[in-house]
Amino acid sequence: MPEYPTSIGTSDADSITLLGQDLAGELMGKVSFGELAFWLAALRRPAPGELAVFEAVLVALADHGFTPSAIAARLTLTGAPESMQGALAAGLLGGGSRYLGVTEDCGRFLASALAAHAGPRPADDAGWDEMAVAAVSAQRAAGRFVPGLGHPIHKQVDPRTPVIFEIASQAGLLGPHLELLAAVGRVHPAILGRTLPLNGAGVCGAALADLGFPVDLLRGFALLARTAGLLGHLAEEMRNPAGQAIYREVDDAARYVPPGTAG
Repeated sequence: MPEYPTSIGTSDADSITLLGQDLAGELMGKVSFGELAFWLAALRRPAPGELAVFEAVLVALADHGFTPSAIAARLTLTGAPESMQGALAAGLLGGGSRYLGVTEDCGRFLASALAAHAGPRPADDAGWDEMAVAAVSAQRAAGRFVPGLGHPIHKQVDPRTPVIFEIASQAGLLGPHLELLAAVGRVHPAILGRTLPLNGAGVCGAALADLGFPVDLLRGFALLARTAGLLGHLAEEMRNPAGQAIYREVDDAARYVPPGTAG
């Protein structure tokens, strides 16, 4: 018989074992959901400071109002009110380069810049700024956006950004990804010719990378957090529907244009 080894969990007729712990006797009522999510992904229990940063990230990414993901979820529930799973999935499927995916994209950008740096890590802001100049300049030369910069609503300061930096600093977890992103915030105006805020999604990606998570997992945490926000939107949609009005407004504003006609 083939074997399928797992370190996550198993069960038998009388018990459930998760991460080597008895689920009912050792975990339920004793660990928070955030702590368990960290533990499941890292296969180690987080230290208190790590948990503080991690849960702050989850809260920061949970909701941002009537975003495309929330609208997609609400409209799906409007069309299929019996399909909660479909509505949640619809909201999560839009987690890409412009929404939610920035968490991964920023972490990947910072990790690549750190990997490309020769020599020891910088010891002061000047050293981090030098590394950031090289990273931002390379993005500009390639015609690519710099992940973690800019926000469609928060034009001056994303209110989540300083809080994540502060929590990480207090926990002693202001690591190289956050240090480099802070430097990107300082140097980019001279390179890009305009000043953009460090966005919360990007800062969350840097904080998660400093917790030791591989960049390929970062979008998963953003989706985990946004699931809670979407569930809130769907609960509200059931209480006070908006989906039908959104559909009617779009339908009323639609204007047919014959194929090949300029819009």
